[in-house]
Amino acid sequence: MAAASVRIQILKANASDILTDLDLSNDELSYLLDLALEVKRAPREFAQSLAGKSIALLFEKPSLRTRLTFELAIKQLGGDSVFCEGPIGGREPLKDVARNLDRWVNGIVARVFSHATVEELARWSAVPVVNALCDGYHPCQALADVLTIRQRFGDLRGLKLAFIGDGNNVAHSLMLTAVRLGMNFALGCPEGFGPNPEVLAQAEGLSATSGASLEVTHNAARALDGAHAVYTDVWASMGQEQESARRTAAFRPYQVNAGLFGLARPDAVFMHCLPARRGEEVTDAVMESPRSVVFDQAENRLHAQKALLLMML
Repeated sequence: MAAASVRIQILKANASDILTDLDLSNDELSYLLDLALEVKRAPREFAQSLAGKSIALLFEKPSLRTRLTFELAIKQLGGDSVFCEGPIGGREPLKDVARNLDRWVNGIVARVFSHATVEELARWSAVPVVNALCDGYHPCQALADVLTIRQRFGDLRGLKLAFIGDGNNVAHSLMLTAVRLGMNFALGCPEGFGPNPEVLAQAEGLSATSGASLEVTHNAARALDGAHAVYTDVWASMGQEQESARRTAAFRPYQVNAGLFGLARPDAVFMHCLPARRGEEVTDAVMESPRSVVFDQAENRLHAQKALLLMML
């Protein structure tokens, strides 16, 4: 059987780096989802797209999905990667690290604790820098998530995504990405655990332009009303372990269990960026429900990141 022909042209992003979700324009965001679906449909057609290119993976945090999906994406596109784990800039200034790397590789993917780290890398690097997670944003995760929702429901405009839990980096990226695509977004969180006010203000401006609704509420039931997708994340992220007891007490009423999940639409899907603490932010029954798409999200990290790499390199 003949190989499927490519039905989409690879367009390059205008941005030199992807540090936040807004570094992709609205048109580029929509195009990336189309490209990701095409890469997923016909992977062999892109097998040599990054031939001769090398990418450095700099990871300050442990990782399963981010590391493996980036390594596999690069390999399956014909490129090569080098992996370095540990503090970035501990032994020498970040500006020196960046200017060493850009002499050796064609791009840098960084998973870091502080957003300032990826900003500094991008400031000094002559090659593209991709934020693979920081304390403020998780753009690669959001791309895979909206891709997953699109595969499930089709057109994204008018769908509702409800995030239940902490107004964290994942919530920030989902908020910024969803409203630009015309999706309604609601965050249900305890008092004192809302999103960064600056990110919220950005999202409000974007929603006013797109016509999507945006709401932050302390009432989980209100956030879930009419939701097509119900999303949650761990209550204490890496680096917040000392806050675990306080956070557990605050977030316990926001656990996504069968009762809470049942407040969304009957066809709603459950989403989680993983790893999940089963029995805390979500019950095992919801995780294993036929309406759980958490492993579709994990798979789509591979395809969304392939599309991103093709646009950046």
